[in-house]
Amino acid sequence: MKINQHHAWPATVEEAIVIQEQLRSQVITQDKFKEPVQYVAGVDMGFEADGTISRAAVAVLSFPDLQVIETTLAHRPTTFPYIPGFLSFREIPAVLDALEKIKTTPNIILCDGQGIAHPRRLGIACHLGILIDIPTIGVAKSLLIGKHEELPETRGSWQPLIHRGETIGAVLRTRTKVKPVYVSSGNRVSLPTAIDYVLRCTPKYRLPETTRIADKLASAR
Repeated sequence: MKINQHHAWPATVEEAIVIQEQLRSQVITQDKFKEPVQYVAGVDMGFEADGTISRAAVAVLSFPDLQVIETTLAHRPTTFPYIPGFLSFREIPAVLDALEKIKTTPNIILCDGQGIAHPRRLGIACHLGILIDIPTIGVAKSLLIGKHEELPETRGSWQPLIHRGETIGAVLRTRTKVKPVYVSSGNRVSLPTAIDYVLRCTPKYRLPETTRIADKLASAR
């Protein structure tokens, strides 16, 4: 897969904020698919050598039957510290390396992290989606910002995630009586469509098959 767009990677939080503020205006939270969805992908990260080496994993699955088509790993030195709200600067360089290795270009990517459910509305799913110009969804395991009403325990139940009077995502129950996930638009995907794809990619477990498989690859030793 060819990656066409890059920007300079910052060395400081101040530089990272400037990039986030510049890119946030490019985020599209409407459905802008170029072709029917035949392949879905998940990306996730792990770290080696006390965090000094980033390990990015990509898993590409067929859709809707969710069969593994291709997986890949990439390693590179970690160049940005772990700071909540700025994880894309720590993780995306290695993710781009991994994406460049795959032969099957996905129609949509599910990221282990936030989309617009982010203080500056530019989580890793948004950031990645802008750089690669592919629809992306943020599927986070924990809450970063926002509040929501109590969530029913049945699979498919969801509540809007609200921050400063704006709906920034959804708290979604992917398995009955199991902790929810936090879904938000990354780029070129609306929230209702994001919820639909996350549910269609979670036939058995709490996490979508895409990111669940990528997580196993990224965490393996």
